[in-house]
Amino acid sequence: MLSRLFASCLLLLFTASFAWSGPQGPAEIKTYQGKELSPFDRLYDNAVENPLERQANKKSYRLKVDGLVANPLSLTYEQALALPHVRRVVDMPCVEGWTETLLYEGVRLVDLLEKAGLKPGADRVVFHTVGKRYTSSLSLAYVKKADLLLGFKINGLTLDQKRGFPFQAVAPGKLGYKWVKWIERVEVIDKPRLGYWEQRGYSDQADAKR
Repeated sequence: MLSRLFASCLLLLFTASFAWSGPQGPAEIKTYQGKELSPFDRLYDNAVENPLERQANKKSYRLKVDGLVANPLSLTYEQALALPHVRRVVDMPCVEGWTETLLYEGVRLVDLLEKAGLKPGADRVVFHTVGKRYTSSLSLAYVKKADLLLGFKINGLTLDQKRGFPFQAVAPGKLGYKWVKWIERVEVIDKPRLGYWEQRGYSDQADAKR
């Protein structure tokens, strides 16, 4: 009787241990090519939109590229991720004085714009968030020179709602308010347009100090 009870306990312990050791998801990359990375998780959130305004439904989400383009795009999340993508370690300097060094993985915006076909006069791109409250824009010349990414992973982890799911602009050399999160639309226009913070007195160039 005792031996049966002991065997049952061992079986229960083994079963529980097996359940506890299930898949935990990918581990966060802490260093990359000799560079120490800032953590994916952080305690603060300085976004202007509340969490309910910026939630994106993965099934119904569409990444739109429109405006001065010949073939407007409306891509599902999976279609966007199926495009060629790259990894890049980039410093993101915030206007508040701190800097994050992160490993971004994303699709190249120039690939999307090429797919859409730019019309004559195209000079600037405007990023619109899922919540539709926040916008910011960058010159087309900068987008091409910087090879701007629409990032979907940080440090090997897929963006969550707090970090900017589904896509974040990765804009090297620009201050953080140009790194628009929760992107659902990229609009191509022919002249400058002030975004949320730019309308409140922040520089439209947003160049980080070197």
